[in-house]
Amino acid sequence: MSSQRTLIFIPTYDERENVGKMCEEVLALGLDADLVFCDDSSPDGTGDIVDELAARHPRVRAMHRKGKLGIGSAHLDGIAYAYEHGYTRLVTMDCDFTHSPSDIPRMIAALEGADLVTASRFQQRDSLPGWTPVRKGLTHLGHVLTRNLLGVTSDATGAFRVYDLQRIPRRLFDLVTEKGYAFFFQSMFIVQENGFRIVEVPIVLPARTYGHSKMSILEVKRSVEQLARLYVARKANPAQFRLGRALSELDPALHDPQEWDQYWEKKDKAGALAYDVVASAYRTMFIKSNLNRVIHQEFDKGASLLHAGCGSGQVDADLHRYVDVTAVDISPEALKRYSRENPQAHAVRHADICKLPFADGSFDGVYNLGVVEHFEGEKLGLLFSELARVTRPGGKVVTFWPHKLATSAFVLDSIHFVLNDVLKKGVSLHPPEPSRIGSRAEAQQTFSDAGLDLVRYDFGARDLFVQAIAIGQRRAANAA
Repeated sequence: MSSQRTLIFIPTYDERENVGKMCEEVLALGLDADLVFCDDSSPDGTGDIVDELAARHPRVRAMHRKGKLGIGSAHLDGIAYAYEHGYTRLVTMDCDFTHSPSDIPRMIAALEGADLVTASRFQQRDSLPGWTPVRKGLTHLGHVLTRNLLGVTSDATGAFRVYDLQRIPRRLFDLVTEKGYAFFFQSMFIVQENGFRIVEVPIVLPARTYGHSKMSILEVKRSVEQLARLYVARKANPAQFRLGRALSELDPALHDPQEWDQYWEKKDKAGALAYDVVASAYRTMFIKSNLNRVIHQEFDKGASLLHAGCGSGQVDADLHRYVDVTAVDISPEALKRYSRENPQAHAVRHADICKLPFADGSFDGVYNLGVVEHFEGEKLGLLFSELARVTRPGGKVVTFWPHKLATSAFVLDSIHFVLNDVLKKGVSLHPPEPSRIGSRAEAQQTFSDAGLDLVRYDFGARDLFVQAIAIGQRRAANAA
């Protein structure tokens, strides 16, 4: 175990009464560990004391942040510091002595069989001595909510933890977005969702020894709201909380005039969740089954297919058992989501679908969903020509193309009218769609101009009259 490097990280805010004694007790344990105090510009002078401790003790470091930036934000900074400085284990705890330094060795020892160790307030009786009934009730309520809404069985709202940084990849914490107290249950949920092993160590958590609790009623309200948001987001798309493959070969020269990265990032905002829940349910119930049916009808098992403009790829999950899918998108954020949804994909590439980095005839077929309607004029023609180019002669291009008379178009256009023309909200639930398809003749002309023969055109009740399915076959090299 001599190769292990351990960091103990303790955020502080108005802890001048505690920080010196905490430092003494941690160092007295004789652990082979460094200690970092992270102070958020405490008005009571805690930061000055931390500087004195760092000057006096070689293994103590002082970290200062400009203002009270949030407890979750402090922990994310501590995690980043630990990775950047090559630590293999990270202990996090509070400075108010509700977390006893004497429990640290037990916590570290438990890491031998775990990826994350968390202190538990719920594994033994009388573990909360001195707590008021109200605070006990709130703590137990938080545990019940995180268990039932997120499926997290461990104590998810406490800060006393030990992370194995050799087993948990740093990029896992890129999925953690909460900066306040909600950081604790969101990070625990994400660790569990990605299959890492969590072990609990029972502790006694006395009432705060000095000072006052920083968990205000406002913070409780915010945490409940954030828990509700997380629950809705989990129902809408659980894969967004899972790591996919690490992306490589991002092309910094690619320019995205439609700003798709911003679109995907906005989908995590509270205002977009309701729309995303409905859209996700529709994709799962209708588009996914239609896509599976069409791919099985048009391509042989083991075919090499390109998903051009893959987005989050929620509908692709079942295809990988039947065909080899290479997914491309111009948005790195979309590719991250796709890789989480589709870990079995043959390849995930960063590329402009109007200028694909593949040789002529590289694929048996190409498909896209909800893509071509965002292009118009010369750009639309260029897109289809490029899709035809990378398809082998005789191969097929499958396009799910939203119709001008689609039921979804009517609903969304009506919602946008109310939100923007009536209520003046300036809201856009999806990017502009200037090229919805209007007829079979339109599809036939577009395909013909790109060197494709239209072999199938469907628009009907299978997807509630939303998207036309247009399939073009690439002409043979010697065809007229």
